[in-house]
Amino acid sequence: MTSPTLSVLDLVPVRTDQTTSDAVRASLDLARVADELGAARYWVAEHHNMPAVAATNPPVLIGLLAAATSRIRVGSGGVMLPNHAPLVVAEQFSLLEAAFPGRIDLGIGRAPGTDPVTSYALRHGAGGVADDAVSRFPEYVDNVAAMMAPEGVGVSVQGRTQSLRATPAAASVPTMWLLGSSDYSARLAAERGLPYVFAHHFSGQGTAEALALYREGFRPSEVLDAPRTFLTVNAAVAPTAEEAQRLALPHLQMMLALRTGQPLSAQRLVEEAEEVGVPEQQQPLVEAMSRRWVIGDPETARARLAELAAEHGVDEVMVHPVASAYAGTDPAASPAREQTLRLLAS
Repeated sequence: MTSPTLSVLDLVPVRTDQTTSDAVRASLDLARVADELGAARYWVAEHHNMPAVAATNPPVLIGLLAAATSRIRVGSGGVMLPNHAPLVVAEQFSLLEAAFPGRIDLGIGRAPGTDPVTSYALRHGAGGVADDAVSRFPEYVDNVAAMMAPEGVGVSVQGRTQSLRATPAAASVPTMWLLGSSDYSARLAAERGLPYVFAHHFSGQGTAEALALYREGFRPSEVLDAPRTFLTVNAAVAPTAEEAQRLALPHLQMMLALRTGQPLSAQRLVEEAEEVGVPEQQQPLVEAMSRRWVIGDPETARARLAELAAEHGVDEVMVHPVASAYAGTDPAASPAREQTLRLLAS
């Protein structure tokens, strides 16, 4: 089996020893490592009001990351479109594309990316988005694409039609991807002829079915003449499998809390996670999650990535490096996440 092309997904995790500033600095360094290693793309996801995630605003982060790197594509994985007016998203990404031509990906999702209270604040308390934003998702996708196009879109208000463009003189447009963890976005991406990514790193189930729906229903478009997709995978890689398991434990505990409705906290350091441990009754859930991740020594991890790529018929795998850090680590660094990338790419 051939090794797949590597890409990177980053939630900008915040550890117990970090400030938001530290977390952002660590992610900028991680992006530079990905760029140096020849990774294809580096995506950041939109999450709000979470103690362990600093990726609240993908466009801002993308500007920082693109400026800190030289060749890697940088994008969103993704922008949660129902949280935003389509024109705002189109303007943001058109401007990013103008600043970094040929390097910007606009990945769009439908989920809120947060809790119900914060979701309400995003859609109503902070400027307002239509109550039916979720049901109008396909329309919003079309609007964003049309407004980013150089010719823009004609908008009629009170009998007057005016051209609306996201940016005055676009020479290129970002590549738009649809993201999802159900078959909804798979069907929509196929219908629109857009690239599609299933959130395998989060769900781990239903991936093959969603990709099959996408491939079977795909209609060629001006954007794409054949289906285009890749796989997302949580990964922690270290010189030994035992160390990789230790480094992955804090993120496993965070995902366990998310799945079981427990209070969320900043990502623990390895020693803190080991002190807390995992309740015996929840051990099977943690083991089931870890089996869907890539955790191990370099040889085993690289072989597993190749197997997953072959199993799902993709030649690119987007790795979400979930390794935490040991006590005493520089707060503005994430050496275990960098190590995961270096060992997978070597």
